[in-house]
Order: sequence, then C-alpha cells, then structure tokens
Amino acid sequence: MPSRAPTATTNEPESPRRPLSLAARAAIATGFVLAGFLGLVGLTLSQANKQRALSALHDRLQNFAIAYITNTEVNRYGNKLLPPSADTLPDPNFLHPGSGLYAVAVGDYGYHWESSSAVGRDFSFLKPLEPGQSLFVGPVDTRMGRLYYYSYGVALDTDEKGKSVRLTMTVAQTEYQFEDQNAVFRHSLVIWLSILGVMLIVLQLLLLRWSLTPLRKVASDMSRVESGDSEQLDSQYPLELTGLTERINAFITSEREQRTRYRHTLADLAHSLKTPLAVIRSQLESTTGDEPARRSSVLDQVRRMNELVAYQLSRAATSGRQTFASAVPIAGHAEDLVQSLEKVYATKNVLCEFDIEDGAVFYGEQGDLLELMGNLLENAFKWAGHRVLLVVKMRPQPGRQRPGLSLSVEDDGPGIAAEKIEKVLQRGVRGDERVQGHGIGLSIVQDIVHAYQGELVVDRSPEFGGARFSVSLAAS
Repeated sequence: MPSRAPTATTNEPESPRRPLSLAARAAIATGFVLAGFLGLVGLTLSQANKQRALSALHDRLQNFAIAYITNTEVNRYGNKLLPPSADTLPDPNFLHPGSGLYAVAVGDYGYHWESSSAVGRDFSFLKPLEPGQSLFVGPVDTRMGRLYYYSYGVALDTDEKGKSVRLTMTVAQTEYQFEDQNAVFRHSLVIWLSILGVMLIVLQLLLLRWSLTPLRKVASDMSRVESGDSEQLDSQYPLELTGLTERINAFITSEREQRTRYRHTLADLAHSLKTPLAVIRSQLESTTGDEPARRSSVLDQVRRMNELVAYQLSRAATSGRQTFASAVPIAGHAEDLVQSLEKVYATKNVLCEFDIEDGAVFYGEQGDLLELMGNLLENAFKWAGHRVLLVVKMRPQPGRQRPGLSLSVEDDGPGIAAEKIEKVLQRGVRGDERVQGHGIGLSIVQDIVHAYQGELVVDRSPEFGGARFSVSLAAS
C-alpha cells in the first residue's frame, strides 16, 4: 500500500494586536469613571431618599397617633374609652379592612380597641408603654407581613379627681407601601441618571474629538510631508505640541540635509577621481619613458586619490545638528588634540592656552567636534609663532533647552588679509603654497559649521595680532 506523506504544518506567528487609539482609551476610561460616579450618586440619592421617606413615615404615623389620642375620651367612671367618630378619623384608610394602615389602642382594665382596617389582625406582639414613652420600629416580621409601627403611651384624666387611665396608641403601616414609594423614586432616578449619563458621554466624545483635533492635524501634515506635498509641519499647533512639532521639523531638515550631503559627496568624489584615474590610465598605456618615473607618477596619483576619498568620507560623515544629540564634553578632547599637535610641531615650541568655561559641552557627534577643533587648532599651530589660544563659552538663551556654543582659536602668526579670507576658505586653497597641506581643513570646518546651522567668522586676533577663527552655534 502506498504510504501517505505527512502533512506539513506551519505555525504562522499571530500578528500583534493593535493598541487602542488615544480616543478609544480616553472614551473607555471616562465611561468607566462616569458609570462609577453616576452609580455612586444614584446610591447616595437612593439612601438619602430612603432616610427622608423613613423620617416622613415616622412623622406621619406619629401625627396619626396624636390625632387619635386627642379625640379619645374617658367616661365618667374611668373604665371605658370611646374611640373617635368617623368624622374625626385622620385618614379614610383606617375604615377599609386590609388597607395596610392600622390603628390599635390598649389600656388599663383590659381595654382594647382597633380601627376597622385592623379587624381580624393579630397585634399580640404590641407591648404597653409608660406615659410619655414613644417607640418607632420597623420593619418587623409579623403574621400580617412586615410592618412599621409607632407607639405612644399617655395617661388620660377622668372625671374623678386624681384618677387617670393609661393608654398606648399604636399606628402601623405595611412595608410594601413604603417600599412602593421608594421603588417609584428609584425607577425615576435610574431613568434620569441614565439620560444624564448618555448626554455626558456624548458631550465627552464631542469634547474629546475637538481636543484631539491638533493630533489629527499633525498626522495629516506628516502624511503631506511624506507624499511630498509639503516641506515641513507648517500649521499652528497648541502650546503642548509646539515642542514636538519643532523637533519633528528639525529632524526632517537634518535628514534632508544629510541626504543632500551624501549626494553632493558622491558627485564630488566621482568628479575628483576623474583626473587621477585619467593620469594613471595614460601612464599605464604609455610605452615611452623610464619605469621609475612612471611608477612615481602612478604612486603620486594613488596618494592623491586616497586623500580625496578620505576627505569626501569625512565630509559625508558630518552628521550636523541632531534633535536628540548627547552632550560631548569639550575640555578633555581639547587637551588630547593639543598634546598630539605639540608632538607634531615640537620644533616650533608652541604654547597653547585654554579659556574653556566649566561644563562646556558640544551637542552633536564626537567626530564632528574633533574635526572642528582639530582642523582649527592644526591650522593655528601651523601658522603660529609661539602662542595659540582656545576660547570656549556656552551661550544660554531663554526659552531654549540647549544653550548655544561659542568657540574661537587665535594665534600670533602673520594673520590673513581681509581680501584673502574668502579665497582661503575655498576647498583646495592654501594661504601659502610653501606651507605643507592640501587646503581642505578649513573647508571641512565650514561644512561642519554649516551642518550645525552655525557661523564661521575669520578676522584678526586683538590680543596676538594673528588670525582668529570664531565659530558660533545657535541655541536649540
């Protein structure tokens, strides 16, 4: 029999559940809070109404008892109590059997009286009270159901001087009448609180939609930026979102500048390598000339290509201002750079002085800081007579989280004439062709300063008389 091949089963990972939106979270949280609040309000109002109704029941039964006592008379012998007539009844329900409202009186000499509504009812649980005593009880379980009752004890004077008859008057009402009144109130309360809850939820959703409009606007503007319809988030946003949108705009600008820098770097690199490659090709194809000279020419072009590649890579690595850049301490790196330069230029015996503010930091890539200070300091050591000065100051600005930075390097060399400053800063141009170098150091400095949206100023040092290179980076 042919065997059945086992069926391969694949366990596809379940896609992560999408988190609830801010609107849904706020609506659910507010709904629970509102439900709990309205439930607590309803319970409080229901209990308050029950206490009020219970107090009203006490007053009502008390008034009935007093009305009965007021209209009760004692005969001249003091042994017979006369109930009030039908015209003086405090409530007509006392005449209807089973109405739920009862009146019972017990007194001396075995006296017992009950209203028409209490005929055939068992009130054996009642106890006589001393004159002046009162008792409100309920609900209590009886053979007639659960009752609330009020009892009051009095002593009625008779016609005979100094003789009185004690009487305990009790008025009772069934619990269902009391609970029916509370049920009506609770039903109305639930309806009105439900209506109020629905209205508050609708109002809360409308307010929530209005409150989240700026966030939806940010998302819409981001979509326009992604699609190329807009350069930045250019709408007006509330104060709470201003910091966020400003950092997003800074990030967008930084990314675009970096892409532009990469494109320019590749184009410059390709253009720069054309000439050395052409020379090498011509040297290799040439059949004339001596071999050592041709070999030296090729090696010179290779070195030049290596320098061009190093320069362009250094330029492309300039990251520029970053929204969440860490703070790089300046003093330690400055000391390391100066120690290295002092070894290189040991024959010149250059003295480099520091005026660095305590806690001075650079917000950016450490490599950019080293390139910036390294090129400026190397240029100063190269042209200085004997002295170089590095000055670093922080420039706080109100309303900005990160302070600006002011960095300057001065030397006591010959300086740079004002009409030559622009030319010296061009790539590949040297201040003096007799001085060793490739003329790209200051160009790298300019690229870094531009990437960090700063400013480079070249003038004459007021203290040393030589050149002064001042870099200013704005606060952010």
